[in-house]
Amino acid sequence: MNAVEELLETMARLRGPGGCPWDIDQDHQSIAQCLVDECSELLETIDKLDMEHMLEELGDVLLQVVFHAQMASEAGYFDFHKVAGELNEKLIRRHPHVFGDEDSKTPDQAFHHWEKIKAQEKRNHSRSNQIFKELPPSLPALLFAYDIYKRIQKEKLPTGDRVDQDAIDSLANELDEEAAGKLLFDLVAACRLKGIDPESAVRRHARRVQEETEILYQAQQP
Repeated sequence: MNAVEELLETMARLRGPGGCPWDIDQDHQSIAQCLVDECSELLETIDKLDMEHMLEELGDVLLQVVFHAQMASEAGYFDFHKVAGELNEKLIRRHPHVFGDEDSKTPDQAFHHWEKIKAQEKRNHSRSNQIFKELPPSLPALLFAYDIYKRIQKEKLPTGDRVDQDAIDSLANELDEEAAGKLLFDLVAACRLKGIDPESAVRRHARRVQEETEILYQAQQP
């Protein structure tokens, strides 16, 4: 038995008769925050290139995947092997330059293939023409704002007064990673002094940009 199968057996035992009362009592919603926490801890080790602790934190993130898959299996939806199979099929499908006849010589070309196939899959599965529909709603505010602007930029979407592109371009010309970190920290600190929740402030503004862009986009549709 390999390590993955042993892990799956351990998780099944923890959730099964005579298992751990806490594990048995959980559902998808009750442990959702655990995934956010574990991903945050993993990101910290990645920032520091702390490989020793990265090993542990990758395991903690994997635990969340195994936990959710076990609960889904108990309810008759899917199991961990189905999750792994779906992922494997996706990797093969989105790498036609490796597993098919397409040709990619550079990282940019490979990324283009991935994004093109991903966009087609989204169109095939979409039940709405809402352009931001598939953005995860529980993203941290900075990632949420980042993804909204990424979509605006990539799709060349119309924006209203809430997006000052000239100011963004001017700021981008002066930024590097260190300067960006300092600017964000200073803004957060200033929010603290003013009693403003920076997470809420960013999320609210990003939502307004999203809604305004949706309205402008829909108005352009035939």
